[in-house]
Amino acid sequence: ADATEILDSYLNAARSQRDRLHGSVAEMSIDAEVPRLNKTGKLNALRRISRLGRMTYDILRFEGDNSVKNQVIARYLSAEAQVRESGDASMAIVPENYKFSYKGRRELDGRSVHQFELKPRARRKGLFKGNLWIDARSYLPVREAGRFVRNPSIFIKSVEFTRDYRFQDGLALLDRLDTVVETRVVGPAHMTVHYTDYRFEPRSVDVGQIPTDNQ
Repeated sequence: ADATEILDSYLNAARSQRDRLHGSVAEMSIDAEVPRLNKTGKLNALRRISRLGRMTYDILRFEGDNSVKNQVIARYLSAEAQVRESGDASMAIVPENYKFSYKGRRELDGRSVHQFELKPRARRKGLFKGNLWIDARSYLPVREAGRFVRNPSIFIKSVEFTRDYRFQDGLALLDRLDTVVETRVVGPAHMTVHYTDYRFEPRSVDVGQIPTDNQ
């Protein structure tokens, strides 16, 4: 397959899965550290994506230093939710938003992947300059990595990240996010987020279908 066919297959796969993530809940565990202050924090939360794509968080517990919670974790979550609110289409990895440059076929963690270099067409929140690795069989994303071209908050100078996905029920689900956030207040902060226990609401077409033997 040539680069255009690979890209088309990826765009089709990504489009079909985007709506399936609406109405999902995942558990998040966030480990953050601020080396300059020698402080750490660990937060557990539920991330909800509503039917309409709105992202909210339910904080379950936090251990550690409150400055890490307030200066790093809370600001990051708020920025992520804001970017999400601005509309999926404006930050989707699609040709309207990015220039794709094919870098060839690679091995990544024992998986055969296609690598594309991404350059955003505009300096918009949520867009990044970096790379995308696509599974050579399913054409779903395996990894995205790069640096945001616009900072999500005035308190943040730069954000570099690596997002790793895992496959479940034909979906690419965010598995792990590694981030280095350069903050204006406390210097660099490192954050690792693990996503587990994805749960999906039944789709609206399935709701209201009552088996006859229950009546």
